[in-house]
Amino acid sequence: MSDSAQVTATATATAPVTGAARQTGRIYLDKQSPAAYRALVATAETVRRTAAEAGLDRVLVELVNLRVSQLNGCASCLDVHTRAALRAGETARRLGVLAAWRDTELFTARERAALALAEATTHPEEADAQDRAYAGAREVLSDDELSAVIWVAITINAFNRVSILSKHPVREPAGH
Repeated sequence: MSDSAQVTATATATAPVTGAARQTGRIYLDKQSPAAYRALVATAETVRRTAAEAGLDRVLVELVNLRVSQLNGCASCLDVHTRAALRAGETARRLGVLAAWRDTELFTARERAALALAEATTHPEEADAQDRAYAGAREVLSDDELSAVIWVAITINAFNRVSILSKHPVREPAGH
């Protein structure tokens, strides 16, 4: 299992079924349907390998995961993937301005293209933005990279929905 898939699986697998779920009236989808969740984790592992084989570095993949999670408002995935991005070598400064990436010079052309494509994948109803993002990505990403970015965005969107609909909590680590 990749580090990110492991972190995601661990974050949700260790969430107690009775605590927050009972308080919110929600079920944890990953606990209620573990086979479906394992299939999603397996998809994430395949997508992570596909991204690496396409030449996307881990930082770029985590930026996509974080930007999509920001757009969807998924606290659990933001927590998981912020930690993963920092472990991969991302800086706190860039993470702090990720929501406003278009207004900085801190991101490379490849990263900017991937972020625009991830946003377009997350909000496909915005056809003009999607067309612009795709065209921009074609200028700086290979076909394999472009495909991998879209698959990363699709996969994190699915995890976002699982966590949001389950109301997975974000808690302080023990001892803090």
